[in-house]
Amino acid sequence: MPATPPRFPRRPRPRRRVPPHPARRRRPRWAVRAATTLSVVLLASAGIGHSVISSLDAGIARVDPFKDMKNRPRAGHGMNVLLVGTDGRDRISAAERRRYRLGGTPCHCTDTIMIVHVSEDRERASVVSLPRDSYAETPPHTDQVTGKEHRGHPIRINAAYAEGGPQLTVRTVENMTHVKIDHYLEVDFTSFMKTVDVLGGVKICTATHLKDAYTGLDLEPGAHTLEGGEALQYVRSRHADASSDLGRMKRQQRFLAALLDQATSSGVLLNPLRFRDVTRAVLGSVRADRGFGAEELLDLGRAMRTFSPSSSEFVTVPIGQMGYFVKGIGSTLKWDPVKSRRLFRALRDDRPLAAHARRLDRRVARVEVAPQQIRVQVENGTRTTGLGRRVDAALAATGFRTTGLPVSAADPTARRTVVAYDPRWDRSAKSLATALPHSELRAVKGLGPTLRVTAGADYRGVRTVRAAEAEHGEFAVVRGDEVGCS
Repeated sequence: MPATPPRFPRRPRPRRRVPPHPARRRRPRWAVRAATTLSVVLLASAGIGHSVISSLDAGIARVDPFKDMKNRPRAGHGMNVLLVGTDGRDRISAAERRRYRLGGTPCHCTDTIMIVHVSEDRERASVVSLPRDSYAETPPHTDQVTGKEHRGHPIRINAAYAEGGPQLTVRTVENMTHVKIDHYLEVDFTSFMKTVDVLGGVKICTATHLKDAYTGLDLEPGAHTLEGGEALQYVRSRHADASSDLGRMKRQQRFLAALLDQATSSGVLLNPLRFRDVTRAVLGSVRADRGFGAEELLDLGRAMRTFSPSSSEFVTVPIGQMGYFVKGIGSTLKWDPVKSRRLFRALRDDRPLAAHARRLDRRVARVEVAPQQIRVQVENGTRTTGLGRRVDAALAATGFRTTGLPVSAADPTARRTVVAYDPRWDRSAKSLATALPHSELRAVKGLGPTLRVTAGADYRGVRTVRAAEAEHGEFAVVRGDEVGCS
């Protein structure tokens, strides 16, 4: 009985506050809430948020990538998420596999590896792509398949997942970068496609024709809204030009910037039902560490409420040596030890990666594709002894990946220097021709990714060229609002 009396004075209060026409007051009150929260916090303030997010949290497949890890890097400022894309395709239909060229046996390795750093003030996201073919050395570990104990050994970084799962992947990344990973998120083909579809597609723009026979990608120049399957083709393509995996990573970065723009500008974060649908699509088919749960989702939602494309910055780990051959592994990419160390120090210190644009020397020509991404075979098209070696050395000094083994052309009477190229690598050919003033471009179908330079009697030297992105500071950082058509 003592508990009954206090209830009576409380009940009349809401009744006195209810106006004669309650339906007219609900929309303005809801509008005020939306205007003041502008984020997923709206869900919690509406009284349904935490239960919705908790139910989503319960549906996430869990993994423990940090189990028994010792001697980890010192924690920095901000939050670091290791985002891993695997080639899992078990839940994709046979029709979709055929349509989007997803056949074959998955390697159970990582197709994409990125460190996503969210600044401590939650106003900036820095995304660092780690090339899948990066040379790496694993720490000692136990093989998750055979149970065999392994000492540390050389490996391509994407193979760490097949050998030791998420734990070895995290340990290898931390060992190489000295950046402490706070959370782990693993996305497969299925979750990627679902996410794009539930957002209604993602708009991207390309300045050139992108065609890849391996993935089926075929995009004419211009703007396109890509649905899930097409988006997967776009981010997977490695043969759309001569830049191979480095070009693919740039497309992934552009796509991520467009995805972020779509999520923050489409009202997803302001609409509880849409937010729930998107989150279900993302989290229903991903794996995450045990600490990545409802509170983290709310925290990220709060951060993203003020995000715009300019809030994000993208960079690929600086490469010091292309084609670094390792016995038993093959060709790898070796990071630039000095630049990569500075990059990851900036990440640990929570500093923006984008530096003030540097002015290029006027004598240096800007090109679309960096010379470090272009492979060249030199031919001497004249009777001048040693000309082939001089051209090869000059191109290599400018950064082109020459074979180092120039040969004599079948016809030694070439008057003009010719750059022969496969039409699929036309952008790379234009960059190479810029380095060889007055040279002639000649398309040769089936030539493949290696461009051929036939030095003619008009050869007068090599002009220094640099990729246009070199203007974006030491690490070639690009902000989300700078990706544009490319």
